[in-house]
Amino acid sequence: MIHTPSALLRLALAGLLLVAGGVRADELAEVRRLQSAGQTAEALARADRYLARQPKDASMRFLRGVLLTDSHRNAEAAEVFERLIEDYPELPEPYNNLAALHAAVGDYDRAKSALDQALRANPGFAAAHENLGDVLAMLALRSYARAAQLEPANPALPAKLKLVRQLVGQTAPP
Repeated sequence: MIHTPSALLRLALAGLLLVAGGVRADELAEVRRLQSAGQTAEALARADRYLARQPKDASMRFLRGVLLTDSHRNAEAAEVFERLIEDYPELPEPYNNLAALHAAVGDYDRAKSALDQALRANPGFAAAHENLGDVLAMLALRSYARAAQLEPANPALPAKLKLVRQLVGQTAPP
């Protein structure tokens, strides 16, 4: 099952923090505390104040992207992750989170491309492997559904569609 972007972003945050470092622990801890307390707007304001002083801090920038996603400001979150990718192409987490945003709107081709980049950056990034599997399953579902439209008499397609729908947790046609 494709995870919600917010869940994926939170999962990837821990890995980024281990890789990027650089954030004063108390600032990051306070922003995360505010986020956990459901005070997303205040957490975002605090992250913005910190980033005004430390604009290159990858960990806080990443957390800002998470907060924007939590606030349903996905276009802004995508921009944050894209800028992180430009500045830190070696970090897999921003690619992974950008992929989650693409997948959330059904843009599985762009999601796959971002996940491929995440795995080039870190071939051992388990979350990206899982997310790639989810995206590939959605692409398979789309392809099987299209094939069924083009060749409705093909006896193999209904079974394939059923299996992939079960895998992705979808009961209705795409």
